[in-house]
Amino acid sequence: MASNMSQQQFENFTASTLYCEKCRATTPVREKLLLVLPDREIFDYLCTECGSSVGQREVTAGEKMMAEAVAGRNRRSVPLRSLR
Repeated sequence: MASNMSQQQFENFTASTLYCEKCRATTPVREKLLLVLPDREIFDYLCTECGSSVGQREVTAGEKMMAEAVAGRNRRSVPLRSLR
């Protein structure tokens, strides 16, 4: 069970820094939605220094649904205060 939990933690991993060939250094990246398909979405990682594409990430419809379910479970419900 613990192994399954560890694996789920990394299924939705996104990069914050990647190596850029043009800059010849590891630089911060931003993620840009590149393409939406019926069964997946493709994201492009862009170097924040020069704007070059340094990688891509695909998210399948199943992975997206799982991430949304986990995010919903992790939100804490806050009781509403009465305005009386």
